[in-house]
Amino acid sequence: MTFPTRGDLCNCSAPGSAAGAECNGTTGQCPCLDGYAGLRCESCAEGFYPEPRSQQCRPCGCSPTGSRSHQCDHSGKCQCKVGVTDLKCDRCSDGYYRFNDTTCEPCQCNNRSKTCNSLTGTCLHCQENTEGDHCELCKEGFYRSTPPANACQRCPCSTVASTGTCHLQPGDTAVRCDKCKTGYTGPNCNECDGGYYNSDSICVRCECNGNVDPALSPSVCQPETGECIGCLYHTAGFHCEECEDGYVRDPEGTNCTKKATRVPETRELTTSAPNASKATSFSTAVINYTLSPTTIQTIFPISSSDNSTSAFADVSWTQFNIIILTVIIIVVVLLMGFVGAVYMYREYQNRKLNAPFWTIELKEDNISFSSYHDSIPNADVSGLLEDDGNEVAPNGQLTLTTPMHNYKA
Repeated sequence: MTFPTRGDLCNCSAPGSAAGAECNGTTGQCPCLDGYAGLRCESCAEGFYPEPRSQQCRPCGCSPTGSRSHQCDHSGKCQCKVGVTDLKCDRCSDGYYRFNDTTCEPCQCNNRSKTCNSLTGTCLHCQENTEGDHCELCKEGFYRSTPPANACQRCPCSTVASTGTCHLQPGDTAVRCDKCKTGYTGPNCNECDGGYYNSDSICVRCECNGNVDPALSPSVCQPETGECIGCLYHTAGFHCEECEDGYVRDPEGTNCTKKATRVPETRELTTSAPNASKATSFSTAVINYTLSPTTIQTIFPISSSDNSTSAFADVSWTQFNIIILTVIIIVVVLLMGFVGAVYMYREYQNRKLNAPFWTIELKEDNISFSSYHDSIPNADVSGLLEDDGNEVAPNGQLTLTTPMHNYKA
């Protein structure tokens, strides 16, 4: 680059030479300012470059550590070493860090990043689902596969059912989710836990109104439909929300209790024996009370358990009423038989007491009759003999009169 000249004899560059200075008379060398060079100071010295606007030589300012030399091009850019960049070669290039007295060090990112922090060397923008200072770790929700790939693959764990993280134990071929959320279970948290059922791929808690014991029914409800299994406390229904047949809600509406049973009222029965002078009647006790489950259990002992009802409970209510009525009828028939027997016995005793007893004594000349009765001293014996001639003496002796003989008794 040629600068304007000063003077006719020396022809020195005005910007590059000192004002009023004369050139050497022998060599013609002009006295140059700092940063200028040439016979007439028309060019920039080494380590300087001409500024485009002012046409003045400016120092390159290249970093002695990062540049190869002190020289720069016309734009002022220095010639940098490998791993060094910027206009003055004072900064590490991408993929390098720690600018020091010698050079920049390459980033250690396991080939998963091209840049790192220029001061600390921490890798930036890790690729292939990795993270860490040197891209040596898998991101959350990914696991490192087995060699030779050693790639970070996504965990087969839903964030709805688990934390989304997983791990692969040494020697295992299948991964396991780290932690399942409430209601989910299985290696991949893709199954419903006990007490939950699958509703559109979401595990929902079984609704059994507290009438199912997980110790007896671990699954609590059907895993596909949610229908409760093993309803307790005499409950029934899809959600154990109803009472079994024969049971009703108590006044508080919490427990199912046995329905109250009313036994039909038994009317008065009257019984009379044939030829009886007075009818004998009796009344059975009027049964007009309500049998509670405790009373029924006392009459018909039953055994109970948490999961099964008794054999008595299996009998329908109609059959139970028929049994009660049959028992009542049998009791009534037995009572009638007993009353009839008492009546017959009493009739027999009455006939025995009212019957006359006769003693007939036969002698050579006469026949003797004697009559007595325990309860009737003077029994009427006039009807014993059809003959009108027979007489009864005042002393109770009977005189038999026949046309040929006279008999006294």
